[in-house]
Amino acid sequence: MIKIEREKRELAYQGTILTIYRDTVRLPNGETEDWDTVHHNGAAAVIPVLSDGRILMVRQYRNALNRFMLELPAGALDSPDEPDEVCAARELEEETGYRSENLERLICVNTTVAFCDERIGVFVARDLIPSRQKLDAGESLDVLAYTMEELEGKIFSGEITDGKTIAGLMAYKVRYCS
Repeated sequence: MIKIEREKRELAYQGTILTIYRDTVRLPNGETEDWDTVHHNGAAAVIPVLSDGRILMVRQYRNALNRFMLELPAGALDSPDEPDEVCAARELEEETGYRSENLERLICVNTTVAFCDERIGVFVARDLIPSRQKLDAGESLDVLAYTMEELEGKIFSGEITDGKTIAGLMAYKVRYCS
């Protein structure tokens, strides 16, 4: 069994939603290396399914990519101990203007395992109840509805590239559309 052990962790940066550490790890050959690690408290995403089977998506600007992205509604946990199902329900209503009392856990995704510990719980929301959007300050997005076939086409054409969205939609397709 390969043994790698973290010997030291130093805080390099504390941001609003991210904490970055410089970790010193001892490798199997006895040498040490410094590795950057990004800590994120976690998030939740939701696949909102309308009564006709179409799925609600959000189109929003993502600064890291300097472009608009088509994604599942999602957001960060309010605190590290917030249940991801609570977060999913909140984000569903905030971003789409719908709520649901029928949330089902589908999968969990670790987004970027090479350097980040973010974990996203992905839920399916059915029996949607119209409510109203409650966007965060500075948040602006479009809510659009698509069939699973349309979304699959957007994944394979490269229009949808967000990892949580691809993982969630493909898991949904396998579980509910096959």
